[in-house]
Amino acid sequence: MQVVKEYVQRWYESGLDPDEYICHRKNGNMVEIENATGKRQVVLTFCTNDVLGLTQDESVKQAAIDSILQYGTSNSSCSVLSGRIDLHRQLEDEVSAFKHLPHTQLFLNAWMAMQALMDAFCHLAIPVPGFQHTRETLILTDVLNHGCIVSAIANAGTRSGKLFGHSPRVRVRAYRHCDVQDLARKLQRYVRPGDRIMVVSDAVFSMDGDIAPLPEMIDVLSNYPGSVLVMDEAHATGALGATGRGIYEYFNLKPQDAINRGVIPLIMTTFSKFGASVGAAISTHIAELKPLLSVSPTSIGTCSLAPPLTAAALQCIRIVRDQPERVTRLQENTQYLRSRLKAHDFLAIGETNVVPVMLPPEINPKIYARELLEYGVWVSPIWFIAKPRVRITVNALHTREEMDRLATTMAKARDLLYEPTISA
Repeated sequence: MQVVKEYVQRWYESGLDPDEYICHRKNGNMVEIENATGKRQVVLTFCTNDVLGLTQDESVKQAAIDSILQYGTSNSSCSVLSGRIDLHRQLEDEVSAFKHLPHTQLFLNAWMAMQALMDAFCHLAIPVPGFQHTRETLILTDVLNHGCIVSAIANAGTRSGKLFGHSPRVRVRAYRHCDVQDLARKLQRYVRPGDRIMVVSDAVFSMDGDIAPLPEMIDVLSNYPGSVLVMDEAHATGALGATGRGIYEYFNLKPQDAINRGVIPLIMTTFSKFGASVGAAISTHIAELKPLLSVSPTSIGTCSLAPPLTAAALQCIRIVRDQPERVTRLQENTQYLRSRLKAHDFLAIGETNVVPVMLPPEINPKIYARELLEYGVWVSPIWFIAKPRVRITVNALHTREEMDRLATTMAKARDLLYEPTISA
């Protein structure tokens, strides 16, 4: 452990450690937090992923409570061993209808869902006597994909739970961020006869706030019949499209449009953003994929989604389905906040409710975020896992007054910390 101790000491000395806060209570976007010194303060938050403001919705909280009274706090085992609760089936059916793909499998989180997909698709989950799997898999991934994708494809070469495997080889290649021409070049260069092809991308990129070029990706993959296109819609569900159905709706498409062109669409939905919960789901039109996902090591070796988490997500997706005006409000807030930041000369990249603001190089994002807290505004500084920035997330509950306060406070803190040299 000596190496760990020395490393962490140098880590702290270098200022790379994140500031940590304890939340005590929430009221809308006002949060009481406690810092490392024990100081408490109530702040206006712009760093929650609760995009539709449903974590404190009374009907969502009541659904979670009711599920505990009926099922208890946990299922205490995996679905294969102890059976699923009816809430699981209801949530899968709702997600399938919402995403226009008939078969959905739940998971405890996105990391496990993506790994289960690799096990199911690349290695067919479990060996079947007498069945020979001989076709290699080629996976192409956007260089800025989320860590859950990166982790899954990094471990895609061997089925989970085995140090050594006997499945055909899995080859992974990256393509430039949202660069469809580079994707096409990489496919042309690396596809071999008999390959099973999978392309994986975030729908909305969590650190850049931009959107994957879905129509052009389908165009490219239509040249490879039977290829699979996986969209991670963690930040798209509830945020993109007129009714929050995600990236397909945003581009006026449905998954069937991809199917009609010979491309197999898979969608991962997560419940930690729009769904006031945690957990993930993978949806497909291929009925045979679901049982493989269900018996993947990450499903068999993990407790199924707890009743209150399932119930909360289920109630949220029904709210989004029945109240699309919440999605409209989120999108209006996104446009308004981005316009206010631009008016104060901030560079906000992307186009979604994930609003990364690039700072002058002289400003340390962590110091800048601390200064904002002095004014009672809470944002997320990013400085060690991506290009330095502050990451703002706007939600449907933010008022224009709150967004104005954020923009003016950010300008005040910037002017305090940064005095650009004026040339003579």
